[in-house]
Order: sequence, then C-alpha cells, then structure tokens
Amino acid sequence: MAIIKEFKEFAMRGNVVDLAVGVIIGAAFGKIVTSLVNDVIMPPIGYLTGGIDFKSIKIFLKHGDAAAKVPDVTINIGNFVNTIIEFLIIAFCIFMMVKVINSLQKQEEPAPAPAEPEPTKEEVLLTEIRDLLAKGK
Repeated sequence: MAIIKEFKEFAMRGNVVDLAVGVIIGAAFGKIVTSLVNDVIMPPIGYLTGGIDFKSIKIFLKHGDAAAKVPDVTINIGNFVNTIIEFLIIAFCIFMMVKVINSLQKQEEPAPAPAEPEPTKEEVLLTEIRDLLAKGK
C-alpha cells in the first residue's frame, strides 16, 4: 500500500501533471508542424527546385524484388531533410513562445523606496534634548 500511496503522491504533483499536459500538447503541435512542412512549405520548395519531391530523394543500397516481396533498402535523404525543417520550425516556435512568456513574467522594476519623511517638530525637539543630555554627561 505504501508504494501505491507514494506513486499517487508522485503522479499528482503539479510538475508531473504539467509535464503530461506539455507532452500531449507537444504531440499535437508536432502534427501541426508536420502538416505545415509537408503540405505548405515543401511543395513550393519542390517547385522552386524544379519539381523535386524531397520525399522521393533516396539513396538505394539494395534494390528489392517485388515478386519476392523484398523491399528496397534505402537511405531516405528526403525524409531526413523534412525532419530537419520540422525541427527548425518547432525550435523557432518554442523559442518565440518562451520569449513571450518571459516578457509577460518580467515584473516592473520596483519603484524607488520613498525618501525618509522629514522629522516632525516633536522628533526634532526630542533629538535636541537627547543631544543636550549627552553633552551634559
């Protein structure tokens, strides 16, 4: 029972719940960025490079045999390029989000401490009496 209690305390900590929410949102955000790269960014880049489809850029190590159902052995350079572009977009978006969050968290500089108020007439008089008594001793 102690292990279950410890696990419950661990799982219900704010940091763990925040992490879980972040992972879920991150996964959804990753799908959005993947679509952005594959459906919006790469087609114009392919068009500008003469119709090259980056997904089809491969280095064949060994050609497969369709009759024997042996797949090609390839190094998928195009997918790697897409993944790098996705990473750069995600990194830039996270950088911008952190920058915005940091700017929102910046507190206004504290106002300078108010100057000491002028002593009242009574305080001035008491100070003079104290000083006179100190001289008399």
